[in-house]
Amino acid sequence: MIQLLTAEKQIGVPEAPEPTGEELWIGRDTLEELTGWQLKPEGLCKGDVCTPVAPEVAARCVDAEKVDVAGLWKSLGRPLLRDRAGSTWMLGEAASDRSRTLESLEAPDFTLPDIEGKLHSLSDYRGKKVFLSTWASW
Repeated sequence: MIQLLTAEKQIGVPEAPEPTGEELWIGRDTLEELTGWQLKPEGLCKGDVCTPVAPEVAARCVDAEKVDVAGLWKSLGRPLLRDRAGSTWMLGEAASDRSRTLESLEAPDFTLPDIEGKLHSLSDYRGKKVFLSTWASW
């Protein structure tokens, strides 16, 4: 199973083929479920807004049932990371999207388990003061 992550969502994609090098082919429905973006002949679209994709990427993806999400993301100039095994991929947001979020002064929602495994979402505490403490091993 491949894990795909965005700022808003994380999903497991059991039907995804093994990634080959820098490509990651997933179903068109999975792309929309995870990112909200749809691939159309005019480009990658979210609602009424469409962004053209590189012609070489579009030629390989527009008529296919699966799309190379890594190629699409790179053609949009968005950050993309994967682990060495290719089993976890992170699709990053554009700098302009992050800037708008920072200007709003509202933290994006996320859900994490506590020590006992109970899930807590930041949105459960909207309107209350919240202290977030983070730690990383690197």
